[in-house]
Amino acid sequence: MPPTAPKPCPFCYGNEQKTPPEVLAYRPGGGANQPGWSVRVIPNKFPALGIEGELNRQGEGMYDKMNGIGAHEVIIESPDHTLTMAGMSDRQVEEVLWAYRDRVNDLKKDIRFRYIVLFKNHGEGAGATLEHPHSQLLALPVVPKRVKEEIDGAKVYFDFKERCVYCDIVRQETSSGVRVVTETDRLLVIQPWAPRFPFETWIVPKRHESHFENTEDATLQNLAWVLRSTLRKIDKVLEHPPYNLIVHTAPVQENHMAHYHWHMELSPRLTKIAGFESGTGFYINPTPPEESAKFLRESGLA
Repeated sequence: MPPTAPKPCPFCYGNEQKTPPEVLAYRPGGGANQPGWSVRVIPNKFPALGIEGELNRQGEGMYDKMNGIGAHEVIIESPDHTLTMAGMSDRQVEEVLWAYRDRVNDLKKDIRFRYIVLFKNHGEGAGATLEHPHSQLLALPVVPKRVKEEIDGAKVYFDFKERCVYCDIVRQETSSGVRVVTETDRLLVIQPWAPRFPFETWIVPKRHESHFENTEDATLQNLAWVLRSTLRKIDKVLEHPPYNLIVHTAPVQENHMAHYHWHMELSPRLTKIAGFESGTGFYINPTPPEESAKFLRESGLA
């Protein structure tokens, strides 16, 4: 049988009219939904949640249910189909981060949305179904259980010590240095103390801020360089693995939190979650974080 021709990419130049109308685009000139863009954001054609309607929360005996109300958007990171985030320029990555921030600040005006998750699946092994460089955003009508547990844990620590746990992590890791991958005046890249996955990587701002969408311009600019540098190191050391990148941030309808600190978590998909992990919540990680940090530091890349 002859090989099957690859499907045309819906995100590439020339296909702007085949996608849902854009909700954000950066372009030097030209009209909406036309070529010439550098970053483009569109509603997901097959959304997990729909923006129209009411939540209609109901109880059914001991169970609760509500409609799937929310927003699901795709951040198309580049018009170049073959480009990866690691291969972009610092300016291109910065524009992607600007798009993240702009969309969260716009969507949080809808008081139905309580949490907005930003994430990137890179590679089939990490759940990506399209090769074109892109990230996703989901605005949710609830704060996810896992997010609430993380924030509540940070609050317990703050109530006991009167300090932010992430600020303490920054101080501890900067002092010891053994799990540090990269440090700038604004950001710290570390392999966390008890990582779930080999080469799990955190990018933590040094300045305390609970909400990603409130990040200073200068920090976003520095984050672009730091994120690209980290991805290039991981690509070199691990030979271009699939990965998930997630922005951990505070609920959008909450005010500034002294106990919580936004950060990014990047997890190369080198191992699989199976029955033991699902049944216990324990993770088997064969690579100590001190070793993975050393490998990344010694990659030869800035």
